[in-house]
Amino acid sequence: MMKRSVFLSFVLLLILNVAAKSQSSIPDTTGPWIQLFNGKNLDGWVPKFAGYKLGVNYKNTFRVENGLLRVSYDQYKHFDGQFGHLFYKKKFSSYILRVVYRFVGKQVPGGPDWGYRNNGIMIFCQSPQSMLKDQDYPASVEVQLLGGNGKDKRPTANGCTPGTNIVIDGKLITQHCNPSTSPTFNGDQWVTVTVVVHSDSLIQNYVNGKPVFHFSKPQLDPNDPDGKRLLKTEPKNLKDGYISIQAESAPTDFKTIEIKELRN
Repeated sequence: MMKRSVFLSFVLLLILNVAAKSQSSIPDTTGPWIQLFNGKNLDGWVPKFAGYKLGVNYKNTFRVENGLLRVSYDQYKHFDGQFGHLFYKKKFSSYILRVVYRFVGKQVPGGPDWGYRNNGIMIFCQSPQSMLKDQDYPASVEVQLLGGNGKDKRPTANGCTPGTNIVIDGKLITQHCNPSTSPTFNGDQWVTVTVVVHSDSLIQNYVNGKPVFHFSKPQLDPNDPDGKRLLKTEPKNLKDGYISIQAESAPTDFKTIEIKELRN
């Protein structure tokens, strides 16, 4: 007969294993993936660049070539703060977002040092219509995409917070960028990032199927100028928002951008 203490330890271990599995596995859902990027054109998407009106695709930065959505800088001579975002047309609340991307080529001259092989998937975005003309970034939570530089540790699917704050393990996080546990990906290899969003209760980032970062309770930051402005008309807690792709000086290819909506 199993001793009571051993039995209780076994039950506790089983519960912890089940809980860990539930936190680390991408939900197994039925239903089709919805292709946000159709592989042919930018239908359903609208660009917004700092210094330009909504809808201006500055120097054809966002384009579709050979079935890829490309962030390209071949028409730039110099980067001068033209930070761009390509917004999908509708809001989402609870969903699984899957993106397959790679970094290619060289950073455009004039790009910031931190912008080397740096891009992002922005979730919980303010609407593109509510952005100011000279606003660099939408208030949002960034799933930061980084590529290796051959010498430093540069994990991907990190969590950054332009105009917002997040909660990690019950603690309000005001630090702008927070590293994931992913490996560094050097070269031009394809990487799959999956983001599982359960409204504002739990958001989990995965890299090539492995969990690397989680947070909850995304919220507008009252100490940030953009967050403070939006708080005049928007609720503080972010339960839904738009999705956008960044352009901040690093050439990037996206092969897949697809989504499955979940029930709240």
